[in-house]
Amino acid sequence: MSARADDPAARIREYFVAVAQGPMAGLPIVNPALEVATIGFARQGEAWFGVLLTPWCMNLMLVPDPSCPCLRGEGDTQWWPFASGDYPFVVHHCHRLGCYHASSLFSPMFAFTTQAEAEAVAWQTLAQLHRPPERDAGGDAKRLSRRGFLRSVLAGGGP
Repeated sequence: MSARADDPAARIREYFVAVAQGPMAGLPIVNPALEVATIGFARQGEAWFGVLLTPWCMNLMLVPDPSCPCLRGEGDTQWWPFASGDYPFVVHHCHRLGCYHASSLFSPMFAFTTQAEAEAVAWQTLAQLHRPPERDAGGDAKRLSRRGFLRSVLAGGGP
């Protein structure tokens, strides 16, 4: 995690810990073996990007700069480019975090039995996002579906 003063990871974690201890506490969708974590937050163009891990979901999360022209209305879909391809993110707003974009990876989280396992998958996901796609015989990039991308992460392999 970055030591920059504008890094939102600590603020994001604090907010979602409060959600975990408040409205989500005791709900059947919550995996009690997991806790809230922010994984790998770093600058990505005009935004901060990383993985939000909670006991109920794992999301790619992007927090755009206030000056970023990408900001859109609540519930809109914004496509963000990565080395492995372009991925859809849903725009959210909340009073404590402002505007953020999220792309769901896992929900619910019962496939994970430990925090370490969930965090390892989060790191693998970040690595796969930043890995250029394989090329076919004609030199064209092989595009993965969302499901194919997640399978490659869970298998620990490449696209």
